[in-house]
Amino acid sequence: MKRVALYSSSRPAASELDSPQQAEAQAPVLPALPSANPPTARQSFVKRHERPLLLAAGALVAGLAALALRGTAPAGRPLTQADIDKAVLHTLSTKALPSAAARAAENVAPAVVRVRGVEPGERGDADLDEGVGTGVVIVDTGVILTNLHVVSGSEKVVVEFADGTESDAAVIKAMPENDLAVLQAKSLPKDGLTAATLRSTSDLKPGDEVVAVGFPFGIGPSVSSGVVSGLEREFRSQHGKRTLTNLIQFDAAANPGNSGGPLVTMDGEVVGIVTAILNPGRERTFIGIGFAVPIENAAAGVGIHPF
Repeated sequence: MKRVALYSSSRPAASELDSPQQAEAQAPVLPALPSANPPTARQSFVKRHERPLLLAAGALVAGLAALALRGTAPAGRPLTQADIDKAVLHTLSTKALPSAAARAAENVAPAVVRVRGVEPGERGDADLDEGVGTGVVIVDTGVILTNLHVVSGSEKVVVEFADGTESDAAVIKAMPENDLAVLQAKSLPKDGLTAATLRSTSDLKPGDEVVAVGFPFGIGPSVSSGVVSGLEREFRSQHGKRTLTNLIQFDAAANPGNSGGPLVTMDGEVVGIVTAILNPGRERTFIGIGFAVPIENAAAGVGIHPF
């Protein structure tokens, strides 16, 4: 049975697009996909508190081992809160824990793909501004979300999965109103795919930490971190014919090539698709403001209705 990306409603504790091209062509509509079963209350609790639970469990085991080895606790004496606090402090001071951003990137990494649009008559490497972007697997049968401007006008589209496997892909739906395209990979890695977990933006707030994962200037996968800096923004590129609305504004670094990549919360769940950067100059590099399409816009367009 194919696995549709799961949804979670948990909340964690420009004038240039990457490419100025916009497309108005409408591709065939993807048949509605089956709804995913929501996680149980226990699974949601564990997901939200995974890091502190792991830390507490590790600290407790370490503390018990230390007490046993050093003989500091008399035989038969019950473990006290002071013993636990001491063990936790010892673990925090001696163990290097991965950052929240590193854990978020690690969670979404298996679903991130490089997307290359091959232009008609192209003989060398694709133009980085117009031909290379990012995508994210949302169904493990090879359904991928990316930006429409990444693949628009391409003779063919090639995707590279996290394990290095490459495949041709077909554009099976275009959503110009959100600068989004849905791809279907023609072949899959031999070990299968992992779909990203999608998360509602309904309780997303300015200041929430986020991570952007993608292939800026074709280099990657690369990771940058920042915060949500605004909601319900509008954006229109200098050369664009359409204004994008209801966008997430963020300050995690993004550059040409990040287009179509996931914007991820600290629990590794996708809340948006990176689509544009604000740049009043001509350099087309990041100055601190990026925009992402909320994941609900994209998911509803391909038949995933979680709410």
